[in-house]
Amino acid sequence: MRNYTEKHIKCPHCGHLIGITLDASNGSQDFYDDCPACCHAIHLNMMVDEMQDTIQLTIDADDEQVF
Repeated sequence: MRNYTEKHIKCPHCGHLIGITLDASNGSQDFYDDCPACCHAIHLNMMVDEMQDTIQLTIDADDEQVF
């Protein structure tokens, strides 16, 4: 499996297209990145499946309120 993968995502807040580099060398990860256009935090969840040689990326605004 390649350790580095380029992905283009849309900011869930403003819709700006962002290019990100994912590093799969540490396995599955849950992290945040800021949108360069609107500066809001984007929650990214990267699931690495080494058996299938795939990376699944889910993105959300992480502003849902849980009570």
